[in-house]
Amino acid sequence: MKNGTFTCGLDAALFVLGGKWKPLILFHLAHETRRYGELRRAVGNVSDKVLIQQLKELEADGMIHRVDFGEIPPKVEYSLTAFGRTLGKALLPLCKWGTKYSTKVDAIMVRRKDHGHPRAA
Repeated sequence: MKNGTFTCGLDAALFVLGGKWKPLILFHLAHETRRYGELRRAVGNVSDKVLIQQLKELEADGMIHRVDFGEIPPKVEYSLTAFGRTLGKALLPLCKWGTKYSTKVDAIMVRRKDHGHPRAA
């Protein structure tokens, strides 16, 4: 990024989506408001530490809204803000692409794993 500007719109979107789990968080919140435990199960194999960090960043960026009901045991719900919904909708074509080509992507993952690529592990 030169002088604080983005090279293109994709660069700006990826800046907000930076982090492995943020797109999945936004995708799952696009469907409904979720409590922390529900969101963690939906997102998959993410540690509590990382998920909490990603949620805090998304909240600070104005993408998600967090409601703490102040109850014991804790009840916290997450939902998308209006701004977050715009990005959630933008992710839908990417999700459709992933679904359509998942078999090819599986083959890519196997190939990378066979060649010792760190992302495939």
